[in-house]
Order: sequence, then C-alpha cells, then structure tokens
Amino acid sequence: MKTTLFAILLSVVSGYAIAADQAVVDRYNKSCTFCHATGVSNAPKTFDVQAWKPHLAKGTDKLVASVKGGLNAMPPRGMCADCTDADYKALIAYMSAPKK
Repeated sequence: MKTTLFAILLSVVSGYAIAADQAVVDRYNKSCTFCHATGVSNAPKTFDVQAWKPHLAKGTDKLVASVKGGLNAMPPRGMCADCTDADYKALIAYMSAPKK
C-alpha cells in the first residue's frame, strides 16, 4: 500500500513539475525569446551559462528589479506586463540554466 501511495504521489508531483516547466517555457516563448534567443542588444542568450554569470552574480532580486524597471534596450517589465516576481525568477532560472 505504501509503495502504491508513493507511486501515485510521485506521478502527481512529476506532472505538476512538467506543467510548471511548460508554463515557464510558454511564458519565455511569448515574452523573452525575442531578444534572449539571439542576444539582441547584448541580452544574455538563453542557455548561455557564461553570459549569465555576471548577471546572476548581482543576485536574483536585483535582476528582477532590473527587469521591472527596464535596463538598456529592455523596456520596463521586459515584454511581460503581467509577470509576477516569481514568474521573472522562474524565467531567469530557465534562461540562465544550461540547455537540457
């Protein structure tokens, strides 16, 4: 019984993680890909761990503040007017991670 319950719980949690990851990817494709896929205007490229290092060194909260206020060619709130701080943090984590 414990094994079955654990298997069910694991599948539910895994399904949630996949759905959450897909939501981040969908939001990225809608809002961030325009600049971060190609590095337009010196935007750090998605999945380029080295390009993201100096940005991440500032801390996530500072990066979120930069996104919300705009930075260089990036307009305030990027291209995601309805993103929350949690959304921005998830997007930063997604873009700055190595490609899976």
